[in-house]
Amino acid sequence: MIVMKFGGSSVESRAQIEKVLSIVRARLARRPVVVSSAHKGMTDALISAARLAATGRFDPSIPLGKQRSVAESLGCAPDLLAPFYQEIEDLLRGISLVKELSPRSLDYIASFGERMAVRCIADFFARSGVKARAYDVWELGFITDANFGRARPLPGFDARARAMFAERVPEGVVPIVTGFVGRNEAGEITTVGRNGSDLTATLLAAGLGAEEAQIWSDTDGVMTADPSVVKTARNIPTMHFDEAAELAFFGSRVLHPSTLLPAMEKGIPVRVLNTNRPDHPGTVIDFNTDAASPPVTSIAYRERQVVLKISSTRMFGEVGFLAQVLAVLARHEVVIDVITTSEVSVSMTTDDLGKLGRALPELERFGACEVLPNRTTLVIVGQGLPRQKGVAAQVLEAMSQAGVNVEMLSYAMGSINLCMVIDDANVAPAVAVLHRSLFEKAS
Repeated sequence: MIVMKFGGSSVESRAQIEKVLSIVRARLARRPVVVSSAHKGMTDALISAARLAATGRFDPSIPLGKQRSVAESLGCAPDLLAPFYQEIEDLLRGISLVKELSPRSLDYIASFGERMAVRCIADFFARSGVKARAYDVWELGFITDANFGRARPLPGFDARARAMFAERVPEGVVPIVTGFVGRNEAGEITTVGRNGSDLTATLLAAGLGAEEAQIWSDTDGVMTADPSVVKTARNIPTMHFDEAAELAFFGSRVLHPSTLLPAMEKGIPVRVLNTNRPDHPGTVIDFNTDAASPPVTSIAYRERQVVLKISSTRMFGEVGFLAQVLAVLARHEVVIDVITTSEVSVSMTTDDLGKLGRALPELERFGACEVLPNRTTLVIVGQGLPRQKGVAAQVLEAMSQAGVNVEMLSYAMGSINLCMVIDDANVAPAVAVLHRSLFEKAS
């Protein structure tokens, strides 16, 4: 069995869904389980309509028009999605009347993209000669906690998935399963977070004991840099789970940050492939390490980060100072990504200015606080970083050539991740020059 996840760009139109059909048909002998995202742009359209409704304006035309266009192009019967269209209208009308959009309601409205997409795709597959059936993922045991927007399956998911799959998926039928969504024990719809269909796929692969999880997108696997910024970015044929996890967390556009954890726990390879070039081998992510691999694997970045700097002479030699600061941040649910210290200051990055702002009154008792928005965490990732002399010097020289000031620098002992903080405005020149220095000069 293989689990195949297709992203929004892979299912955005009939032309793309025909490619998906061909890819799945060629792999029927491997017993594929298909996990689908919403059609490209659909989730954004639903959320925008909900936020508009929260201001008192009821207008479901954009998400409904988008979905009807795809369904009609696929030749789906008008009544296939009629109940969903009505439910969306009713929900948006209710939001517009109370002018309130709770996390629960936001997950509810966001879920319709995947739920409608799988029904269209399964219907199209069946009429095209591939036996297929649409499933909401909770029908296969995906019961989650009530953490709306960041839900995770409850303990025992693997056993539930195997039992319900055996009970509900007939032999020879390709299940087309909703990514991104779930349902809690109270029957309320939840989501695992934006772009979370990758995570749904690897959770299902782990739960069902699949031989491989495949992530199909619009790039040739994982690349040495963001191809929209670096036109000469190249495919990475193989990489270690640790490298992929670092890249996903720090902004790689290919994988959701949590995607790899279920696969890592079960030792299931993850293969990243291109729907538009299905014969390309893509990238295989597993635990194998190639001793001959280059020291640097890829460059990634996360824009729109916030730096907090706390300056205080009280830090000098004081036991527990940093622990107290972190305790305040924890109470306000501020997630810290990068941290650097000196004897009289500490700097750290986060992605949530709102939560940080609420924590500031407490933090100011520790020292002078400075908040610097519009920053980017730029990372160089590679298994060979700890053993290759001169990489850090090469990186900093490249940044100097690009005319980019490095405001923070973090590298842990034996780490595979060298992290810098720069201004958002400098991302494109920094990444381009780094890529030339680290990848193109050596080729």
